[in-house]
Amino acid sequence: MKAPTIRNPFAARPLPEQPDIEAAALRSDRFRLEREGDWRRLERIVSRLEKGSVRRLSDEDIADLPVLYRQAASSLAVARETSLDAATLSFLEDLVERAWYQVYGPRNGLFRWLGRFFRGGWSNAVRRIWVDIILAGAAMVAGIVAGWLLVARNVEWYYTLVPGSLVGGRVPGASRAELAQTLAIEDGAGGLSAFAAYLFYNNASVCILAFALGFAFGVPTLLLLIYNMAMLGAMLWLFDSVGLLPEFLAWLSVHGTTEFAAILLAGAAGVHVGRQMAFPGAASILAATAEAGRRAALVMLGCIFMLIVAAILEAFPRQLAGFEARALIGAFMLIVWVALFTLVGREKTGRKEKRKDAA
Repeated sequence: MKAPTIRNPFAARPLPEQPDIEAAALRSDRFRLEREGDWRRLERIVSRLEKGSVRRLSDEDIADLPVLYRQAASSLAVARETSLDAATLSFLEDLVERAWYQVYGPRNGLFRWLGRFFRGGWSNAVRRIWVDIILAGAAMVAGIVAGWLLVARNVEWYYTLVPGSLVGGRVPGASRAELAQTLAIEDGAGGLSAFAAYLFYNNASVCILAFALGFAFGVPTLLLLIYNMAMLGAMLWLFDSVGLLPEFLAWLSVHGTTEFAAILLAGAAGVHVGRQMAFPGAASILAATAEAGRRAALVMLGCIFMLIVAAILEAFPRQLAGFEARALIGAFMLIVWVALFTLVGREKTGRKEKRKDAA
């Protein structure tokens, strides 16, 4: 009887036959040759995008970039599963990673984005919400008128509308000289930087709150604007009662044309979001709110910049300049903001619209 054969489990396994190796190599070559044209085209597009040569790309290349990226990613998955040659696998991994950044990655650096923001992105967003700016402006005017009339009818309303921290000697019954002293030029700038920081914080809080309340369909935003402007209306009445209204307006205009413009835009941004939620049109509420939120966010970023400028103007030029200089600074800043929001970026927007119409 023949003894059974016992296999050694640690013995080396036989190498695959030569035909199997040749067949695997053939499949790898065939896989690469069938797709290499698209890979090379994707590599050429990605290389030009990395160099910033977008103008050298055709519209067809730009349109096909996402499709070519997905095809390359699919090829990479197949290459990993079938263990294709290392050179092909390494090439695809590098290509897919570079293409991903061009398709889904950030397009611009911070400074380039800021350049586009100030050259037209911000002003275009402001122009797109012009209806909401009118609504917010009407609420602010209504608040000023309401504050003036309430205090004119009953002086006690002044203490209700104007917070005690902002009174600073500006109270009904004060003499003309006492009220004029609150508008006087300071001897120096000592301590004004801290005052500017406080004002920036206070005004930024109002702007952020006005924007945030817009998600309740914009109604609380309008009420907040009316209340804050009622305080201004009360103070206008007070200085007018002693014949110091022009001096007070000059004192206020230095920072007011910037600060109140920022509050107006922040309120309009909130109203814009709320209005789109209430009246989304043909789009869904979620889609309409998302689009309005992106536009309003651009406006709000600009408002923060305006508040920084307002805080600097409020702490230094307003406190250290005389009547004429204050009025000139206020008028100049008003012209700057109006020109920015009405002129900057409009030409580029017009060209884009003409191209769309021509297409």
